[in-house]
Amino acid sequence: MGDLMSWLLSFFFHGSLVGLIGYQLMCLADLEFDYMNPYDSSSRINRVILPEFIIQGVLCLIHLVTGHWFMFLVSLPYLYYNVRLYMRRQHLLDVTEIFNQLNREKQLRIFKLVHLIVLLTTSIFWMIWSIGGI
Repeated sequence: MGDLMSWLLSFFFHGSLVGLIGYQLMCLADLEFDYMNPYDSSSRINRVILPEFIIQGVLCLIHLVTGHWFMFLVSLPYLYYNVRLYMRRQHLLDVTEIFNQLNREKQLRIFKLVHLIVLLTTSIFWMIWSIGGI
């Protein structure tokens, strides 16, 4: 039963990460189509970046503690990238440079979204697998 709970928790964390990345992509798309000004867009994105990093760190810790080594190793590069950005203080968007970095930021978030959808799908598979084992 504990294994099922860890997969269920993993599912909810992955779902919240997909939601946060989707929100950031929508803000960048609104900025690109001139529905939102650069200050509002960057402040909205910067508000959810730190919760994204924290949720990803907790998720990796959960996989490590519960012994789900494959999921831990697959999500470790994403965590490393987030920690590296935070340590270099490059994790927040700059209002003055947001138009110059718009394509790069969108591509980065699309890559994160694809990575998280793969992890979410794997998490759903293992959750169903653990339900079958009960």
